[in-house]
Amino acid sequence: MRKIKVGVLGATGSVGQRFVQLMDGHPWFELGALFASERSAGKNYKEVSKWFLPSEMPEEAAEMVVKSINNIGTSNDDIAIMFSALPGEIAIEVEKRCAQAGYAVASNVSVHRMEKDVPLLIPEINTDHFGLIEVQKSNRGWDGFIVTNPNCSTIVMTLSLKPLMRFGIEEVRVATMQAVSGAGYAGLPSMAILDNVIPFIGSEEEKMESEPLKILGTLDGSEIRNAAFSICASCHRVPVIDGHTEAVWVKFKENVSEEEVKKAFKNFTTDIKTPFSPEKPIILRDEPDRPQPKLDRDAGRGMSISVGRVRKGQMENEIKYIVQGHNTVRGAAGASILNAEVLAERGFI
Repeated sequence: MRKIKVGVLGATGSVGQRFVQLMDGHPWFELGALFASERSAGKNYKEVSKWFLPSEMPEEAAEMVVKSINNIGTSNDDIAIMFSALPGEIAIEVEKRCAQAGYAVASNVSVHRMEKDVPLLIPEINTDHFGLIEVQKSNRGWDGFIVTNPNCSTIVMTLSLKPLMRFGIEEVRVATMQAVSGAGYAGLPSMAILDNVIPFIGSEEEKMESEPLKILGTLDGSEIRNAAFSICASCHRVPVIDGHTEAVWVKFKENVSEEEVKKAFKNFTTDIKTPFSPEKPIILRDEPDRPQPKLDRDAGRGMSISVGRVRKGQMENEIKYIVQGHNTVRGAAGASILNAEVLAERGFI
């Protein structure tokens, strides 16, 4: 199989670096170009990328010359997919320019997620939403298209909610304990987070309250009808490097037992079989003190989520549990790569 060439937009940032790392040795994709700001353009990637462990930088990427995002579309005809890890204020125009130029854009950025004709994807949940791609191309007159993956904390929670939809969800409440890597390499000063919990993450709660309803919604012709339940979120930054942990309370329309919920988690399967798809998207942890980021974030090569402490809540028909997942793999770069794999497998690329 001839490998598909890909580009990384925002390659020097923390999520961009994760894209580069995960592309190393990928059986379907290979790096064709790295893009960043004019400040980094023209320099070798190793000169402008502050890797936490420089020895782990892939050799091929280290010697690549970084290109300016202003030159996209001028000399990149062999690239089929653009992975986007750009800052939002830049991504809003650059991603559109890439789609207009004919690229498939697999974006980790939030700016286009809630647009009506842009798929917001978790492949194990809603591959039928790929139907929006032709709607988008027709609406906008583009040769390419944009697909997005959700916010990191949204992915972890929403994947856990999917097998529970059969029981009739009425209301969801969630409190997150989010790793510092979610704020980027220079996102939080060490003196702000050490020995501390920060009870606010800008726009995070709004994303968690809106994105799952689109993902779990149904495609009706050319639009998504949102799932019909409410979500209330409270998001917090904690001194953990990688791995978001979330306490979730789900109120059902009727009584559901702990064993029914555990069985639903345990038996959840998918027909997605690509290099980055985990064998088990959801892993049930039976130990009373699991899941934990340090022990469980790398499950399924970082692409599985772990659930545990499933128990009855205080409200009528309520179940509560803990869910945990790797925020920069399953919740960011890995999610975009999985989206791109499924796009390739199903002939969109």
